[in-house]
Amino acid sequence: MNLTIYGDSILKGVLYENGRYVLERGWQERLGERLGLQVTNRSRFGSTLPRALKRIEADAQTEAAEGEYALLELGGNDCDYDWKAVSEAPEREHLCHTPPQQFADCCRRAIRVLRESGRTPLLSTLPPVHAERYLSFLCRGGLSRDNLVRFLGDVQHIYRWQESYSELVEQLSREEDTPLIDLRRPFLQDSRPLDALLCSDGIHPSRQGQELLYQAVCAAL
Repeated sequence: MNLTIYGDSILKGVLYENGRYVLERGWQERLGERLGLQVTNRSRFGSTLPRALKRIEADAQTEAAEGEYALLELGGNDCDYDWKAVSEAPEREHLCHTPPQQFADCCRRAIRVLRESGRTPLLSTLPPVHAERYLSFLCRGGLSRDNLVRFLGDVQHIYRWQESYSELVEQLSREEDTPLIDLRRPFLQDSRPLDALLCSDGIHPSRQGQELLYQAVCAAL
């Protein structure tokens, strides 16, 4: 069985530690060994669904191996904004990188392309974000916190907006009859505070959080 992952930095294995990004591939190697999988990770830092779709369409031109699965873990960058532009003009209308309807259309397209190529698509929900930490991370370089909050309405809107994309993935999973791996619930049900499961940037899972991702993917597969 082969598994190709089309994701962003979350399943790439990126951590934010001591003020810099580092890459941890250990969970991916463990996954392959534990389940006898050939894992190909096509995740990219900062990837959005439209960008990943281009890679999916290119990969679909090659013949699928027997029992080949493709996991889509995307949405975190899609729902993000050009925060510098927001900081400079919070009163203006700003669209996120991939608005919901475009995100849904791209997701349906990716599912169709994968199926037509002989691959089995899988979707995943999004691990939660820590709104206060992420806002502080955004403002570390000089962006105006007041202006960002003015645009958002309140700090926790960051959490709710990202959550809405995770819920959209769940909806698409039902509508497209596509298996769903829930990467969000383990974080919300864990007895440890969210602070311990996410890095100081508020968005990347910590090493403890990455262990939750590994266990969730293993259990689902």
